[in-house]
Amino acid sequence: MSMIDTFSAQKRSWIMARVKGRDTKPELLVRSLAHRLGFRFRLYRQDLPGRPDLTFPRHEKIILVNGCFWHGHKCPRGKRKPQQNNSYWKEKIEKNRKRDRQNIGKLVKLGWKVLVVWECECKEQDKLAIKIQTFIAGENEKK
Repeated sequence: MSMIDTFSAQKRSWIMARVKGRDTKPELLVRSLAHRLGFRFRLYRQDLPGRPDLTFPRHEKIILVNGCFWHGHKCPRGKRKPQQNNSYWKEKIEKNRKRDRQNIGKLVKLGWKVLVVWECECKEQDKLAIKIQTFIAGENEKK
């Protein structure tokens, strides 16, 4: 059973066109935390697979900041299912997840260590700061 969209097709298109793919609130938060911790980084390097959100060349590390819904996280926000056009969204999110896995694999093959930060993790900034500090400055982290 599907609900009727409360917006016209034109209005829905306008709304969806404004969904940001970069410089999102979670990304800005992660950048701010990393900068305050003393780490310097590059944004969206086009020479790397998937144009990673934050690249720390000195440390050979990368942080990807993923939206829970768009990348199919296992948290409640990531498990939400749109009521309209469900098969389209399921396929789209699965393609995003597949592309993420492929890009991470390519980055690891190139010698980068990759950390994925989920949107839901941004709620607890103290924990996130520790996670970022440990990942970038630590030497014995998992790939």
